[in-house]
Amino acid sequence: MRLVPRLGSGIPLVARVDEMRRLRAGFTRAERGEAGAILLAGDAGVGKTRLLAELAEFAGSRGALVLTGRCLDVREGGLPYLPFAEALGPLATADDAAVVEAVRIRPALSRLLPLAQPGPVSDVEYAPMTSEHEGPYRPRPEQDLGQLQLFDAVLGVLTEIAEHRPVLLVLEDLHWADGSTRNLLSFLSSRLRAQRLLVVASYREEDVHRRHPLRGLLVELVRLPAVTQIELHPLKEADARAFVEALADGPLTPEVITSVVERSEGNPFFAEELLASCSDCTDIPAGLAEVLLARLERLSPDARRVLRAIAVAGESVAHAALAEVSGLGEDQLDEALREAVQHHVLVVEKGAYAFRHALLQEAVYGDLLPGERTRMHAAYAARIRRTPQGRGHDAKLAYHSLQSRDFATALPALLSAADEAERLGAPGAALRHVEQALEIWDAVPPAARPPEVDELQLLKEASYFAGTSGEPERAIAYARSAVQELREDTDVELATKTWRRLAEALMNVEGRLDEAQEAIDRAWDLIDGARPSRTTSWVLATRAAILRGTDHHSDARFCAQVAVAEAQTVGAAGAEASALITLGALADNVGDFEEARARLRDAEQKAREAGSPDVELRALCFLGFSYEDQGEIEPAVEAFGRGIKRAEETGLTWSAYGLEQRARHLRLRYQSGDWPAESVTAVPARGVSSVLTARMTAEWLPIVVARGRFTAAGKLLAELRSHWRAEPLTAIAAGGAGAELAYWQGDHEAVVKRAVEAMDFLRALDQGYRLSEIRLSAGALSGAAAKAAAARLRGDEEAVRAAAEVGEELVERARSAAAKGRPRSGILGPEGRAWLARAEAAATCVRGAPDPELWARAVAEFGYGQVYEQAICRWQHAEALLAVSEPGRAADELAKAHKTAEHLRALPLRDAVRDLARRARIDLPGVVEAAQPQRDTVDPLTERERAVLERVALGRTNRQVGEELYISEKTVSVHLSRLMAKLGATRRAEAVALAYDRGLLARPTPQSPAHT
Repeated sequence: MRLVPRLGSGIPLVARVDEMRRLRAGFTRAERGEAGAILLAGDAGVGKTRLLAELAEFAGSRGALVLTGRCLDVREGGLPYLPFAEALGPLATADDAAVVEAVRIRPALSRLLPLAQPGPVSDVEYAPMTSEHEGPYRPRPEQDLGQLQLFDAVLGVLTEIAEHRPVLLVLEDLHWADGSTRNLLSFLSSRLRAQRLLVVASYREEDVHRRHPLRGLLVELVRLPAVTQIELHPLKEADARAFVEALADGPLTPEVITSVVERSEGNPFFAEELLASCSDCTDIPAGLAEVLLARLERLSPDARRVLRAIAVAGESVAHAALAEVSGLGEDQLDEALREAVQHHVLVVEKGAYAFRHALLQEAVYGDLLPGERTRMHAAYAARIRRTPQGRGHDAKLAYHSLQSRDFATALPALLSAADEAERLGAPGAALRHVEQALEIWDAVPPAARPPEVDELQLLKEASYFAGTSGEPERAIAYARSAVQELREDTDVELATKTWRRLAEALMNVEGRLDEAQEAIDRAWDLIDGARPSRTTSWVLATRAAILRGTDHHSDARFCAQVAVAEAQTVGAAGAEASALITLGALADNVGDFEEARARLRDAEQKAREAGSPDVELRALCFLGFSYEDQGEIEPAVEAFGRGIKRAEETGLTWSAYGLEQRARHLRLRYQSGDWPAESVTAVPARGVSSVLTARMTAEWLPIVVARGRFTAAGKLLAELRSHWRAEPLTAIAAGGAGAELAYWQGDHEAVVKRAVEAMDFLRALDQGYRLSEIRLSAGALSGAAAKAAAARLRGDEEAVRAAAEVGEELVERARSAAAKGRPRSGILGPEGRAWLARAEAAATCVRGAPDPELWARAVAEFGYGQVYEQAICRWQHAEALLAVSEPGRAADELAKAHKTAEHLRALPLRDAVRDLARRARIDLPGVVEAAQPQRDTVDPLTERERAVLERVALGRTNRQVGEELYISEKTVSVHLSRLMAKLGATRRAEAVALAYDRGLLARPTPQSPAHT
């Protein structure tokens, strides 16, 4: 599937701000008569041509003559003066008589411009061939004078044209330039003085190796005062992400974006080729491979042989290893490596050799014959077996053994590599090793398999590693496969652990608790009545957690207490900590917060001492929940922050509780006004489940909306919809943020629709999400209120009644959710109370008379730490105060709301606050309104009179004008009387017509929206 069109320069220019600024500055200096030259260096595909196109467009818009020429890759010596001939060619047929004359009087230019009118040619310009010199033409010494005449002619014609208009001369791909072109460029660069001329030459830095003929010229040019050099580096990660998103026809998954960004390494051309050629971007496109391999064809056979050996290694390779695998002698190897390094194909890193770009390695590896690959992989494997053990030793041995199909060697190496990865906190790598072991299990003879391992154990480990590396669905799948491998003669303890593994995998996924309880009951049935052991302790602890999740609190408490006692007896500290977490959560459920937090801190400490990082994370997560539910944002942020740190230290960042704490931490930062600048830190790593990626995206979405990045927010919303069922918390965040997005965009119908869609989905899925309807209803009520207000201004009473009915339904949903929802602590917490207060206040706006006291209550309820939502309520409170003629209190609320919006860079809210202040004639601290434009006609109207007349022109009644401007109907009548007297009008309509005729009001256009 093709994901992107071949847009080329059609896409927006991403990043390159500094480089573009320097190029434009160089042209601006040339406009002032300060001639100069710029050397633009960068790798192939890094964006030199695009940048030069932007410069040419800029110069052309300033009236400059833009001349462009390109060198060609002609290996047999090049075409003399080709880029100059191409660049100056249009001069011979220009429409400008002055340009044509400047060319005509310089006959030496006929060597470059065959269409130019010929003039007399000096005898010394061309040396005739004689019979003594048959064959290829050989220049004679006297031709040097002819070359000088040509150089003078080029400089002269450019100088003369530059007297009339600035000139931009662009020479591309200088690395392919012939000697004559290089000489002419050197001549021009050394004679740049006061001409209005800028010469820009680009070249591929990677192609200009030590012996390249251009290198000497570059050294010479950069010493000249008129010459500057700009290096174009690969895009940084954030810019590369923006570039990839700009390339796409539609929304891309974070996994695809991350893959393209990582593999292209900031090279725009590589990114475009990768994205355009495949849906998953795992294979290198054939066209791109050909481009990459073409560079290597110029190298010697020995150099290419070395490159193949390094490509097989898949990493940097030491000299000794290359000597063994490549089969080259020392001298041959040295020369081959020197050649590859000089041509910028290889780089030296800490005494070893590696490809300059990873895609080069992929292209070379993909071009290998099957036999070559197998032999070289086998050679690397044999060398690794002889070398001392070290970090990554088993992973490397496993890789090369697999590729050389030596499965008997690969299997134990994979298992050892998985153990090492787990110790290093890399569960994702451990999962890949175990999966590879499962793939080759049947291909290894039973006698060659490690005796202490069987397939059932591998499936259990695969399930565990999948769960801890952010792939919960695969964790369940592997656990199910493990259960299916159980037989009647399977050891009871092993079977118990297998069923418990399935229960844990199911417990960590939303909506699977009933299945998890069935699985843990199977485990319990196997050991019921058995003597206390580590296994029984863990089963009891897991069973207690699941029973609490299914609201069997009494059974959960009993099970957890027994688990603690047995765990203490057998020294299973990890199981004890797990059971303590359940007891702490149960205490939280009944409002005993002191006991709950003491239990959870104790569990955190015991789990850490026992080396059970997953249990430790669960303890920190529930501790954060306890604080968050009671509106104690600061300690909640601290607890979740510690959990995030521990998850990173133990490699469990994207485990169930690692993800949950990261998501909650981001949400609390949003609530407290500590908004991060970028979402990159919240994006899961490549390979993490798309469900988890969606969860983090959903938590980031409210910030994107609140900052007014509506296009990006719309794309994110579209990505999230398919993940609602797998992760209902995504539906809550997306429903609320989607409704707010529609509100700021003025689509009030969509505000209600998006919120109701999310509520209906969650209610049908699980009644446990009922509390979310408070927040979603409150957001939807804002849309219903806006619809009702617009209908009143139109005088559409039927639409007003319809909006009021919707508003009543929504506020009833919020009240019902508050009454019937199930808070974790048993009583509605600060967040629920705040959203309910906002819903009640917004409901009065739907009815038509906003209640200032209810909005004041909403402001107070959000005062526990919800900075942005409180600012929203302050804005609405100010509007309600203005409606009851309390401008002083309204000004105070608007000032506070504006300060928050400015601090958060919440542009939609900031603009809404300023608009309300402007209409109410309230001055906001630090805000200076733009001066009114000068009018050709003397304007007799005051600002307030014009505001009144503008609304009268839109068909508003005096009462409606007063409501919009927060003045009484009587005051509107007074303003109308005054302005009609000034205009000499006797009727409202006549006043509007006279104002239009005199240019005092702008006539409305069909596209102009009415003020609502």
